[in-house]
Amino acid sequence: MKNIFLVIILSPLLLSVACGDGKKYHDAVSVKKVPSESKLASIMEFQNSLNEEFSDPEVSPLPDRYRKDFQGLEFFKPDTLYSVKATFIRTPDAIPFMMPTNTDRLSEEVVYGLVTFELKGEKYQLEVYQNEELKTEEGYEDYLFLPFTDETNGKLTYEGGRYIDLTIPDEDTLLIDFNKAYNPYCAYNKKYSCPLVPSQNHIGTQILAGVKAFK
Repeated sequence: MKNIFLVIILSPLLLSVACGDGKKYHDAVSVKKVPSESKLASIMEFQNSLNEEFSDPEVSPLPDRYRKDFQGLEFFKPDTLYSVKATFIRTPDAIPFMMPTNTDRLSEEVVYGLVTFELKGEKYQLEVYQNEELKTEEGYEDYLFLPFTDETNGKLTYEGGRYIDLTIPDEDTLLIDFNKAYNPYCAYNKKYSCPLVPSQNHIGTQILAGVKAFK
């Protein structure tokens, strides 16, 4: 696993003021017959890795006053219900746009594709983005960014929504594991600049998976 990329998708030159400081990039996961045991092991590996990164003063977004007593992030209990197989529809004609952030900075993104999936008996469609600058970096050519909000925001999870890292799939399906949803850096430290979740990426149910709100 590469360094943390709490998907703020922006120039790596904006080191101290952007969530792109340190990047998280997860390996692609095959959607073909992934055993539940493998999914759970992958979720636990994600949680352990995230906690290690938040404990590391070199990459942690936590201010020193929080990091020195850091015991680990709070996660929902792993639940493979929230690991869904999605149909991936590419949007090759999409035009890059400037995505707003919680600061004056704008992040140049393109809607790389749409993902459609079923969860709790309902169908959803979300946009998946590729950062125009980041894709030119070695190792991030296939990186995709899925920001979303849901009915837990402001209660059980960060009010601004959460992110998931994805990889461009070879086929027309991919695995979205909401157990690997994480908070943007600005949820922990206001000095960071984080993309705002587009309104069209709202999921109208509770996603009881992934990282909880930081307290």
